Amino acid sequence: MKNPYEVLGVPPTASAAEIQKAYRKLAKKLHPDLNPGDTSAEDKFKEVAAAHDLLGDADKRKRFDAGEIDASGAERPPRQSYYRDYAGAEREHPYANASGFSDFMDGEDIFADLLRRSQRAEANRRGRDLHYRLEITFADSIAGASRRITLPDGGALDVTIPPGLVSGQTLRLKGKGAPGGGGAGDALIEVEVLPDPRFTREGDDIAIELPVSLSEAVLGGRVRVPTATGAVTMTVPKGSNSGTTLRLKGKGAPRRGGGFGDQFVRLKVVLPSSPDPELEAFVSGWVKGQAFNPREEA
Repeated sequence: MKNPYEVLGVPPTASAAEIQKAYRKLAKKLHPDLNPGDTSAEDKFKEVAAAHDLLGDADKRKRFDAGEIDASGAERPPRQSYYRDYAGAEREHPYANASGFSDFMDGEDIFADLLRRSQRAEANRRGRDLHYRLEITFADSIAGASRRITLPDGGALDVTIPPGLVSGQTLRLKGKGAPGGGGAGDALIEVEVLPDPRFTREGDDIAIELPVSLSEAVLGGRVRVPTATGAVTMTVPKGSNSGTTLRLKGKGAPRRGGGFGDQFVRLKVVLPSSPDPELEAFVSGWVKGQAFNPREEA
């Protein structure tokens, strides 16, 4: 940062009164409310306010002059150290808002009037919106749920998750943000849907791969199939192959216009993990099976 004496345009020997006078002159000239849209003036005003924050405090000025703190007010390290030893949250100088200008507001000039109006506007300003992130399961994103967010201050927010959400969508809780004179802001909850290894969402439809045994594939049968809202029973037709896709109507995600998408179940024929002598004997004696070439059928 720049030398605070140079920023205020005063010598290091300046008295407290001279520093205050120099600051008042520059503040009236550079205040953002008097220079709307002028980013250069705003940046200079911030430098001036930070310089006055340091030099206007007798103890800080003494420590700066002694080399104990730098122009930003941060401690100067007495030894070689790491950044984390001295880094901290950015300090807000006391002139970051109208409350720091109370000593300017007693006058009758245009600057004092401007500050008074700015303070009234600040008092009636709506509170800030607060942003949070909420992780939910895939099942919750389809069926909806109620979840609670624990806040850093120990409070909590109860969040109702509507059915059909996708990652990146934001829920707004009106009046649950920071307080303000014009009413509290809102809480904005960005939702992240955690992946489920069983399901893949494709628009309003859901896809799943379902392992079936050789017996179920050849003979058909009734099997249990997971869905986002709970397992259901489905019929596997006789002679099903790996890749055969079956549809569970209405077991997908909610559609915006009403109704639900479907769940598509892709079958995967899986043999036993350990050798089965009985199965091997059957296949060895199965003449038609040995004559069948699925690569020619493809």
